[in-house]
Amino acid sequence: MKYQSKEAFEAANKFGTGTPNTAYAQFFIGDSFLNPLTAPKGGLFAANVTFEPGCRNNWHIHHATQGGGQLLICTAGEGWYQEEGKPVVSLQEGSVIMIPANVKHWHGAKADSWFSHIAVEVPGENCKNEWCEPVSDEEYAKL
Repeated sequence: MKYQSKEAFEAANKFGTGTPNTAYAQFFIGDSFLNPLTAPKGGLFAANVTFEPGCRNNWHIHHATQGGGQLLICTAGEGWYQEEGKPVVSLQEGSVIMIPANVKHWHGAKADSWFSHIAVEVPGENCKNEWCEPVSDEEYAKL
């Protein structure tokens, strides 16, 4: 379901919007918010990430030599996910995306809807994130 109103979205966003995602703001176009659901150093990190309409993160890669990757569980609103070289995927509440390690991708809100997903960092060996170029306005406008 699309949510243009922040108030209506907040009522549906059961895991909470959290606080402005200032630590990673340089890797997002638009405003995002982060609500950690588990302790970052607890072995399995999960957070509810919220995107304002039109917000998306840069292309990025979750590197690992074994295991690793990221799991997205979409909880409210509508968004997009794309792996490099593949068609974009429409996301809505209930969508689940398993992103293997070492796959370049991006995700974010549709232009006309707030969007949240729970992001789970999959444990692995030698895990690290590499942030790449932004998704251009021209590329995004084609969606």
